[in-house]
Amino acid sequence: MLDESFYREQIIDLYESPLNHGELDPHDFSYEEDNPLCGDVIRIDVRLDDEGHVAEAAWSGDGCAISQASASLLTEEIKGKTLAEVKAFPKEELLELIGVPLSMARVKCALLSLKVLKSGAYGIPDKNVMRNQD
Repeated sequence: MLDESFYREQIIDLYESPLNHGELDPHDFSYEEDNPLCGDVIRIDVRLDDEGHVAEAAWSGDGCAISQASASLLTEEIKGKTLAEVKAFPKEELLELIGVPLSMARVKCALLSLKVLKSGAYGIPDKNVMRNQD
């Protein structure tokens, strides 16, 4: 098992050199939200392929190292997943990806990107579900 110092270093690395940082245009859905208690702001853009899988995901925003690292890890992790899998992505999996114990305040920072992703995903119908209803 990897120690916490590895994960702490990973969080700092992702903060300094984030994955998937930017915006997608065009995108199939986009959503932005902030955490008014700490000032973190995250926007996530997602582009789906013809089968309804995540082809690309990007994020932008400002905030603490935990919220920024979380957005990097999440946008990397959802690539190739279906819209239904994105909607069902468990918060425990994201917290496991972050890999360090977090206070309740920091858990909110870590989960902001997941809240943003799911809010955007629930705004569009699942293409596979719609095809199955035809």
